[in-house]
Amino acid sequence: MMDVARFRNSPVGQLVPISGTDGRSGLAYEHVAFVPDLLGTEPLLSGTTWRSVARANRALGALDQGASLIPNPGILRQPTLSREAQSTSALEGTFAPLDDVLAAEAVGGGGRSAALSEVLNYVATAELGFSWAEDRGVTVGVLEHLQGVLVRGTSADTAQAGRIREVPVAIGSPGGGIEEARFVPMPPGVALRSAVGDLTNWINDAPEQEMDPVVAAAMAHYQFETLHPFNDGNGRLGRLLIVLQFMRSATLAQPLLSVSPWFEARRERYQEGLAGVSATGAWDAWISFFAEGIEQSAIDTGARMADLLAVQAEYRERIRASGTRGIVLDIADLLVGSPFVTVPMLARSTGRTYQAASNAVARLVELGILTEVERQGVRVFRATDVVRVTSRPATVRAGGRR
Repeated sequence: MMDVARFRNSPVGQLVPISGTDGRSGLAYEHVAFVPDLLGTEPLLSGTTWRSVARANRALGALDQGASLIPNPGILRQPTLSREAQSTSALEGTFAPLDDVLAAEAVGGGGRSAALSEVLNYVATAELGFSWAEDRGVTVGVLEHLQGVLVRGTSADTAQAGRIREVPVAIGSPGGGIEEARFVPMPPGVALRSAVGDLTNWINDAPEQEMDPVVAAAMAHYQFETLHPFNDGNGRLGRLLIVLQFMRSATLAQPLLSVSPWFEARRERYQEGLAGVSATGAWDAWISFFAEGIEQSAIDTGARMADLLAVQAEYRERIRASGTRGIVLDIADLLVGSPFVTVPMLARSTGRTYQAASNAVARLVELGILTEVERQGVRVFRATDVVRVTSRPATVRAGGRR
C-alpha cells in the first residue's frame, strides 16, 4: 500500500487527490496520486556520484569506440537486442527463454507463446525507435507509436494502446486496485499529456544544454517512470529510452548497449531508487545507482561483443584450416547475429540455391560449428558457441559493486 506520509513533503512533486470507481472491483475510491515537478538542471551531486558518472561515461566511450572498429557492427545488434528484450520483459513479469527469442526468426511465427510474442514485440519496437532516434528525436507522437507496437496483439492492445493513457494506473498492486498500490502515478488528462510533452522537450534539449548524458538519462528515466504515461509497457519503454537518449546525444553511434539485465538483477534497489527521488528528492543516490548500472552494462556488453567476435574469428580459422571456402565462410559470419538458422533462411540471406546452402550447413555441422536441433517441428541449426556467449550471466567488473 502506498505510504502517503512518505511522499507528502516531497521537494520534487506533490500529492493530488483522486477519486473514481475501481474498474476491477466496481467499488468507489478516494485516494492520492503523485505528480512530479518539471525537470530542471542537473541536481547537486556528491563527488562520489560524479566519479560514478565519469566511470559510466568512460565505459560508454569504450563501448562506442569498440563498435567503431568493427567493419560491420550491425551484426552484433541482434544478439544484444534479443538479450535486452528478454531481460526487460522479465523485469515486468513476462518471461520467455532467451533461446526461444534467438531462434524466433528461424522457427517462424507458428506456435509462439504469448510471452514470446510480447518479447518479440519489444524487438520490433526497439528497431523502430533506433531508426527514428536521430531524425525524429523523442516526441509524444513517437512514444505513442512505439507503445502501440510494443503491446500489439497482447492483452494490453486495447483502445488505450498507442496513446497517452486516459485511465488511472496503479504500480505494485497485487489485485490491480488503486488503494492497495505501492505507488499511484499522475492522474490522466490534459496535464499528463502536457507533462509528457515537457519531458520529451527536455530530453531533446539536454544535449544542447551540455548536460552530462548519463545524468540526463537518469533524470529522464525517473521522470518517465514516475509519470507512467501509458496503460502498459512503461518500464520497457523507459529503459529503451535510455539507449535512445545515448544515441540522440551521440554518446553511442550504435545501439549495442543492454541495460535491463543489470537492473533486473537489482529490482528492489531499482524500484526503491525511483521512489526515493519522489519521496525525498534523493537524486544523488538514484544517479549514483543508475550510473553504476550503465557502467557495468557497458563493460559487460563490450566484453560480450569482443567474445562474439572471437567466436567468429575462431569459426573462420576452423573453416580455413579445413580447406573450405565460399558460402561456408559467408554463413559462419552470419551466425554471430543469427545463431539459429535454417537452410531456406540461409539460401535467402546469401542469395544462393537451397542445395548450396544445404551443403554448406552440412559442412558446418561436420566442423562442429552448427548442431542440428528441432524446434516446434522445424529443422533448425544452432551455433552453440554464439548462444553460450549471448546467454551467459552478466559479470561485474572494474570494481563494480554487486
